[in-house]
Amino acid sequence: MGAYLIKRLLLMPITLLGVFTLTFALLFLIPGDPVSSLVGQHADPQTVAAIREQLGLDKSVPVQYVERLWHTLQGDWGRSFVRQTPVLPEILERLPATAELAAAAIFVQVLVGVSIGLISAIRPRSWIDRTLMVAAIGGVSMPSFLVGLVAIYVFGTQLRWLPVGGYSPYFPDNLVYLIMPAIALGMRGVAIVARLTRSALLEVVRQDYIRTARAKGLSQFTVMVRHALRNAMIPIMTFVGMDVGYLLGGAVVTEIVFTWPGFGMLAVQALPNRAIPVVLGTVLFASFFVVVANLLTDLGYSLVGPRIKVQS
Repeated sequence: MGAYLIKRLLLMPITLLGVFTLTFALLFLIPGDPVSSLVGQHADPQTVAAIREQLGLDKSVPVQYVERLWHTLQGDWGRSFVRQTPVLPEILERLPATAELAAAAIFVQVLVGVSIGLISAIRPRSWIDRTLMVAAIGGVSMPSFLVGLVAIYVFGTQLRWLPVGGYSPYFPDNLVYLIMPAIALGMRGVAIVARLTRSALLEVVRQDYIRTARAKGLSQFTVMVRHALRNAMIPIMTFVGMDVGYLLGGAVVTEIVFTWPGFGMLAVQALPNRAIPVVLGTVLFASFFVVVANLLTDLGYSLVGPRIKVQS
């Protein structure tokens, strides 16, 4: 375990370096000029040249890459081209909102998805099972922005149960703003987790120790929850760990729909101006969380299934 953890920690900077390099290259392949976006198409050449020099865009792309990487490693993530504010503090300021939304979506995925899958596995091939699985297929097919818009129309505009947007950093005031974005972002995951849970439980119940538990007179619900569910959690943990990247990407759309002030919205606002420091910073933060989530998922296997040993 120790050797495996050290190996993964050593690979983490290499992964982030690859993400940094690929993102930097893609930003320079996008058509357009960030200086023209700032000053307009009709600015005089002297002004354009002065701003380009001030932002460091007058140098060659390889030199810009090396300088940007060096400053990033030193903790200087640059400044926003438009607001001229430091990038790192701005991302850190918006990080709690995005982390809160992603965590709430994961909670919705696991709680609702496992519950649906458990009910379906207890009554396989019944009308309840078929209804829930059809609903799960529909949930996979619906994008987060569509779920969000429908939720806004039904629960925000028509019923007026929940606010259609906004954010509060204080608990429990934030819950009323968090419900609809978390459901919209987590709905796809709910459907997938439900199907994974059902499939895993139906596979586990064929094992000998499940037959022994039933022979002891335990109810079907007790057997499923106390004995089968733990061993069925491994594929669910795998999906949730790998889904962090999707959640952070989907959070961008969800944040726009619900005016949620996370760093996903910050990246979207920076893209039209090709604000390289802002986009690089947000992508690096998202990549870091994906790498950490995958590592924690792998380490969590040994907790859920003691017989599973990670290989270094």
